[in-house]
Amino acid sequence: MSKVAIATDSNSGITKHIAKKLGVYVLPMTFFVNGKQYYEEVDLSQKDFYKLIANSKAEVGTSQPSPTELSDFWRGILKDYDELVYIPMSSALSSSCTTSSMIARDFGGRVHVINNQRISVTQYQSVADAVEMAKKGLSGKQIKEKLETDKLESSIYIMVNDLKYLKKGGRVTTAGALIASVMNLKPVLQIQGGKLDAYAKCRGIKSAKETLLSAMHKDFDERFKEYVDNKKMSLLYSYSDMSNSDIDQWRKEIEKSFPGFKVNGQPLSLSIGCHIGPGSIAIACSKITE
Repeated sequence: MSKVAIATDSNSGITKHIAKKLGVYVLPMTFFVNGKQYYEEVDLSQKDFYKLIANSKAEVGTSQPSPTELSDFWRGILKDYDELVYIPMSSALSSSCTTSSMIARDFGGRVHVINNQRISVTQYQSVADAVEMAKKGLSGKQIKEKLETDKLESSIYIMVNDLKYLKKGGRVTTAGALIASVMNLKPVLQIQGGKLDAYAKCRGIKSAKETLLSAMHKDFDERFKEYVDNKKMSLLYSYSDMSNSDIDQWRKEIEKSFPGFKVNGQPLSLSIGCHIGPGSIAIACSKITE
């Protein structure tokens, strides 16, 4: 039986501590803040990141790993394993997946790059599923086939707390951001199939939370009903730079709305956080792939 390693990038939100617990490897993403280069979870924590971007004039950029960085990362892992399953962020949101697939051709079939349209907590779920499949003895190729078969079976809904970050990224006009601020509008975005789209505009956080919960109930009752009935659907939540009490409150609201479901949560990855800023909340689900 082939010995299979599981690896991902930090867009999954998997920290060093969690990676060690899961037994996986995480490649840190590169961020540029005011021209200075940082590596997520190496010299850039979640807390430090939001402090840096709090300045309205802060210039923030992201970069995918270089081919050399990625190749070296994989070679280091393959010293102890026969195969490697690598789960990068969605190909719909970054060219990282495409680049990784091209580089994998140089590894003689030992590296399997997964293009399953995930990011943040849903990408995290894919990594956890891959770990369980590897434990069961599935090969890298089999894990890839299963994850990619389920690539569209997930949803993320995100409430944006402050539109100034979307404005800085060119996704909303200055006038639009000002009007939204005055009217206390909280946009809700959705990520399905790896694409980020507008979902709803809500007046205030309470209304936004109701919209998030309602959207997930609709998915559970319609799109994912079969998986929910068969207990093959995970329920997740996420957030960006919030107090522990606010995070706990959001978790409790989800648990109350979805009684009987185990709810797991992690901070939104910085690849999302750099676009939406602090104080945002999300609800997500992902089919459990076996």
